[in-house]
Amino acid sequence: MLTGMLATSRPHDPARTRDRVTQLSTASLRRVIDPDLDFDLVGSLGDGQVLPDELLSIHELPEFASLTLEQRARLSREEVASIVESGLRFEAVLMAGFSMEIFRNDDLTDPEVVYSLHEIGEETRHSRLFSRLLSQLEPTARNPLSRWRWVAAKIIPRILRRRATLDVLVLGGEEIPDLLQRKAAEHPDTDPFLREVNRYHRGEEARHLAYARAVLPSRLAEAGRVDRFLVRHVVPRVIHMMFDTLVHPGVYATVGLPTFDTWKRANKTPSRVALRHEATRPIVASLMAAGAMRDGRLTKPWRELAGVDASGQPLA
Repeated sequence: MLTGMLATSRPHDPARTRDRVTQLSTASLRRVIDPDLDFDLVGSLGDGQVLPDELLSIHELPEFASLTLEQRARLSREEVASIVESGLRFEAVLMAGFSMEIFRNDDLTDPEVVYSLHEIGEETRHSRLFSRLLSQLEPTARNPLSRWRWVAAKIIPRILRRRATLDVLVLGGEEIPDLLQRKAAEHPDTDPFLREVNRYHRGEEARHLAYARAVLPSRLAEAGRVDRFLVRHVVPRVIHMMFDTLVHPGVYATVGLPTFDTWKRANKTPSRVALRHEATRPIVASLMAAGAMRDGRLTKPWRELAGVDASGQPLA
């Protein structure tokens, strides 16, 4: 699939984009799920371990074998809580971005405005569910990286003004959790309620990914030099950081392990690197298909992020 996507780029076609966005709005209208009312989503997590061993970030590190069952259960709940908190904060940024786009748009009947309103509504419902999930997980880990949140608060408003940059970051913020949730939802040892939450979220986010891909060619066509530079050189580094910080260093202290040392080594294990490659290669494919970079000219940060060559093909 990746090869086929990279082979063809989509020229900017405003009429086709409008039609696709209108279709997505119709799909959102037909399936409105409230997580506080839907039968499968009003439950709660069970006690104990909520993710299987092989989906935990440190399962390939030697010290994992010495963890007790109670420690593995605690680690699983702390890792999920870290991912959920990251997702909730990311969706807050996403909603702010959509709100700013609505504010800047001269035509408030534009199909993209209508779809933005649908997506904001869906993201608020996801966020309510994530907040409830956090309260059930009862995390105790302190995130040592949170001290740098003020930096993000300064940078994010500037990113929201760069439409192509924002759109590609949205792809990163959607593709990575989508893969993690798919793996959790498909595993028989995942907590049943967590499995239902992942299935629900993936179903809704599939439309959000489709929207980001649909508007990417127009975002790139309108992008200025700075915006295109950010997409080619800065965004892949930001997405790399997003992936590495989904499970923050403080999680490991809850089971008696060093924080930053464990975190650094966990993100370099073969399974974790492979997971990052698998999650980010669809973003590369979308960029190449949208004409962000010509075949054979993929920048080094994207190659390192996704484990691909200059043409976007997976490395051995």
